[in-house]
Amino acid sequence: MSLSILLYQVDAFTDQLFSGNPAAVCPLAAPLPPGLCQAIALENHLSETAFLWPDGTGGYHIRWFTPTQEVDLCGHATLAAAYVVGEFVEPGCDQVRFQSRQETLTVRKQGDLWELDFPRWPLTPAEPTAPLIAGLGLTPQAVCRSPRDIVAVVADPEVVKHLQPDYAQLAQLDCLGVIVTAEGRGVDFVSRFFAPQAGIPEDPVTGSAHCALAPYWGERLGKTALHARQLSPRGGELWCTLTPERVLIRGGAVCYLTGQIHLGEPMTPIPQQM
Repeated sequence: MSLSILLYQVDAFTDQLFSGNPAAVCPLAAPLPPGLCQAIALENHLSETAFLWPDGTGGYHIRWFTPTQEVDLCGHATLAAAYVVGEFVEPGCDQVRFQSRQETLTVRKQGDLWELDFPRWPLTPAEPTAPLIAGLGLTPQAVCRSPRDIVAVVADPEVVKHLQPDYAQLAQLDCLGVIVTAEGRGVDFVSRFFAPQAGIPEDPVTGSAHCALAPYWGERLGKTALHARQLSPRGGELWCTLTPERVLIRGGAVCYLTGQIHLGEPMTPIPQQM
């Protein structure tokens, strides 16, 4: 017995192809075994693959997998999933509700952008450890911890842009990811995100990191509306709005490819065109 699964690859937090963060999105009729989801995510070899299926109440269940593990929250793949629902699954839909393992997430269309309604993560001060200093090749001005990541603050956005981390050192840290950030030039703040222990040496644009970054820079800059840029080689743009308990994160999306995953019986080869 063969099984075919639709797959969409979407560049998120951008308005043009080959930038932003590519995510794979697989709309399903019913959930797949987690082991199969993990195998598909490894085969896709993107930062995240999102799987979604109807929840019976007009919304969708959603799960996210890196090449090596399942994660509890992912921004760019949620944005990509909402885009796929609005463009392909329910054309014209401008609000999507996702039920994750942790909470209900709502994504709304705002003009040309999609807005994620995400949790606001508290930050606690921390000391820079030897693996963090060795991994970044510098001593940060300040270090904080969110419920998931380590945030390292530096003085200059050029330092963030040109950072060449030692992934083996960063992989020793007891966190999912390491965020390096600085006040921006032309934007409110910039960042990069490294998660080698999750199979992601560098994540091109990390929506969930802004659950911590937007509150941090909002307090420092005295703002509730912030424009952010992630300075990975692909780059991406995010617009954040702070509320007392939530962070609203907006970004664009572009579809790169649509296709099918074929499981079970092999396909008949497609003749090559000369």
